[in-house]
Amino acid sequence: MNETDVPQVIGVIGGSGLYELEGLTGARALELSTPFGAPSDAFVTGFVRGVRTVFLPRHGRGHAIAPTEINHRANVWGMKKLGVTRLLSVSAVGSMREEIAPGDFVVVDQFFDRTRHRPDTFFSDGIVAHVMFADPTCREVRETLLRAGRSLSLRMHDGGTYINMEGPQFSTRAESRIYRQWGVDVIGMTNLQEAKLAREAEICYGTLAMATDYDCWREGHEDVTVEGILGVMRKNVANARKLIEVALATLPTERRCACGRALESAILTAPDKISPEVRTRLGLFIDKYVAR
Repeated sequence: MNETDVPQVIGVIGGSGLYELEGLTGARALELSTPFGAPSDAFVTGFVRGVRTVFLPRHGRGHAIAPTEINHRANVWGMKKLGVTRLLSVSAVGSMREEIAPGDFVVVDQFFDRTRHRPDTFFSDGIVAHVMFADPTCREVRETLLRAGRSLSLRMHDGGTYINMEGPQFSTRAESRIYRQWGVDVIGMTNLQEAKLAREAEICYGTLAMATDYDCWREGHEDVTVEGILGVMRKNVANARKLIEVALATLPTERRCACGRALESAILTAPDKISPEVRTRLGLFIDKYVAR
């Protein structure tokens, strides 16, 4: 069966402030057990404008999961298990550029890693794969997010580098100033691992980053506070919901990108060296490539 003959399933991962997806009809919560432990919450499936959609709050309902504690592998495995081929991620970020004002949206195209404690691959413990990651987000998803935002007359920025810090503390002034010298555009605590794992799972991935503050680099701007961030977030989360709804309805059905073939020549482990346990754990990803 050709991919275009299979009904499209789109995943949405909500970040800080986005704990449920409005406009989701026929909603049903699914508790999944994964080979990588428990996901952040139940996956909520339903339809948005006729498009089958799977929603997951990254930090769990009630925001009980810290950035370092998010089980990204379980979250992405669950999306793959439920048939998701494209994944839209919403993330609150700090702006590292004067022109990216609080409340603006950035459709990022690059990531820079400053994390230390997070599993970020499915391929370990008996199997090795190296996927291409030079362009970590899907062009088709990015273009759809940009068009959706512009159709709503929102302030959109096309491209930018997201530096993924460890957290949960915010940056020191020294860190913030150095990151700016590195040429990054926004700073957050969650999206890089999602992007890496989505690529390994052959899922198209895109980040919609919502700027909530100027981090602590900007002279004359008040220091980052949770209260300030939440204030901006409350005003703009409704725009994020509208944007995602439009994007879900306008994503092209056929994938013309290479995301769906990311593992085609990436698995290096010889088939006879792949144990039954590994095949069970990663069969969702490798069965179409590795003969038994």
